[in-house]
Amino acid sequence: MIRLQIIEKKNAKLFKKLKTAMSTGTLKTFNVQKRGRKVTHTNPNYPGWMNWNSSLGIINCEILSPQKPGKEWNFLSAFIGRIADKYVQDVQSINIQFD
Repeated sequence: MIRLQIIEKKNAKLFKKLKTAMSTGTLKTFNVQKRGRKVTHTNPNYPGWMNWNSSLGIINCEILSPQKPGKEWNFLSAFIGRIADKYVQDVQSINIQFD
């Protein structure tokens, strides 16, 4: 499991932007499920999923890959890459914790 914490810039509303982009297909790489609480990658080579929530401008994520333990980094890499490519202006910092 990998835990990720994204601190949004003030009034960025990044969590809402990401959920909307995934739901509408603007961000085609990822999909939201379970009323936006779970994120999956569209490519099966990126195993697992991410549970996430947001509170007070902090997005808390937990990346899991029970079918292929140790492969969570694939999902992490894709997600961080997409944030850096499209949403870097909304991010103050990102913290990563490895279990």
